[in-house]
Amino acid sequence: MFQGAAALNLDAKGRLAIPARHRDALAVESGQVVLTAHPHGCLLVYPVPAWVPIRDKVLAAPGLDPTSAMLKRLLVGFAQEEALDAAGRVLVAPSLRQFAKLDKQVWLVGQGSHFELWSDEGWQKQQEAMLALMNNGLPPGFESLAL
Repeated sequence: MFQGAAALNLDAKGRLAIPARHRDALAVESGQVVLTAHPHGCLLVYPVPAWVPIRDKVLAAPGLDPTSAMLKRLLVGFAQEEALDAAGRVLVAPSLRQFAKLDKQVWLVGQGSHFELWSDEGWQKQQEAMLALMNNGLPPGFESLAL
């Protein structure tokens, strides 16, 4: 279970040091992770075993449907398997860094089965949007949530 948000830095080569507490679970089995683009402008970071059924479901969608084709291009077209090095760093490919507008400071945000990787600016905008959403009331199904 990946949870929490951590401010991290990309090094000069575009590598991200995965926090030590998440390395074993994230790089389970093959020592690799999958990074891909998300429609909201961030990146997704998945353990390979968690990514495979998602990829297969996306690829099973009709190829001639324009929306399905766009999602395939985004999710599968940008997907990259990368190995964690001995220091627990993973390379974020230049194309993915460009897509998500990643600079030096980034945010790794746990989402249960995977992480989102946000630029600092993108994460700040998400926080503002979350606060604005909360001012409009909770979405359906969350009314009885006790915190």
